[in-house]
Amino acid sequence: MAKNVSLASVDQKLAMAKRCSHEGVVAGAKAAVVATVATAIPTLACGKMLPWARANLNPTAKALIVSTAAGMAYFIVADKTILAAARQNSFKQGNN
Repeated sequence: MAKNVSLASVDQKLAMAKRCSHEGVVAGAKAAVVATVATAIPTLACGKMLPWARANLNPTAKALIVSTAAGMAYFIVADKTILAAARQNSFKQGNN
């Protein structure tokens, strides 16, 4: 048996989902910028100062280290933000 769902209810849920995902994207982007700076400075400094790093880390390896940290930060923070917003919205809907 199908439930009768109004179009307004579906539109409201869609708008809420878009808002949650937008919050996640913004939070993830901020985290990626912070992670980029936090990993680029030590990675580039080690590449200049440590003999092992100078000999073994080419520019591609350094870029891979920095971009991996930024990507992980983005996806972890975006996921946690979206889940937190969805959880908060489900509690709000449960109380109505």
